[in-house]
Amino acid sequence: MKLFYSPGACSMSPHIALLEAGLPFTLSKVDLKEKRIESGEDFNGVNGKGYVPALELDNGQVLTEGPAIVQYIADQKPGSGLAPASGSVERYRLQEWLNFITGELHKQMGSMFNPAQSTEWKDAVKATLGKRLDWLSTQLSGKQYLMGDTFTVADGYLFTVLGWAGHVGFDLSKWPGIQSYLARVGARPKVIEAMKAEGLIQ
Repeated sequence: MKLFYSPGACSMSPHIALLEAGLPFTLSKVDLKEKRIESGEDFNGVNGKGYVPALELDNGQVLTEGPAIVQYIADQKPGSGLAPASGSVERYRLQEWLNFITGELHKQMGSMFNPAQSTEWKDAVKATLGKRLDWLSTQLSGKQYLMGDTFTVADGYLFTVLGWAGHVGFDLSKWPGIQSYLARVGARPKVIEAMKAEGLIQ
């Protein structure tokens, strides 16, 4: 498999999942501004939507959209615990988390990277995010990870998205439980490996 990624972008979520699952894969870096793969090819030829992540499967098919990709990865190694069994109530709980992260956190946090957005607009986004994190903080109380004591692909995704907070001026200090959670996820060996591979840490 080949993962098309941009350092620190939402593609870090499947990068973490691939490492946690212990699956063989290669990385292909994408310049999102130029829409060029490091090999010089047009990235739009891989994913016409023009954004990462994209996962090229061994049969040549390309899978896009982070929540779908990480579930595919988890299902290649069912024993990894990265996702509950398909069809189980727990699997739908995982999908519930993935949808919350992508719809309520990813889009809001990511939108603040847009330099064209006004200060007033960003303040409104931060207010909405604050409400979401108030709720998230209660859900994490007494738990190691989103779904209990087991790390899942949802944790890799949440870690990736909340990792953007410092880059967009969103202060997480109001939520010490979330900060502790992020430190816990960030200390996992495979998470560290992904961040080093993307040049985010030494």
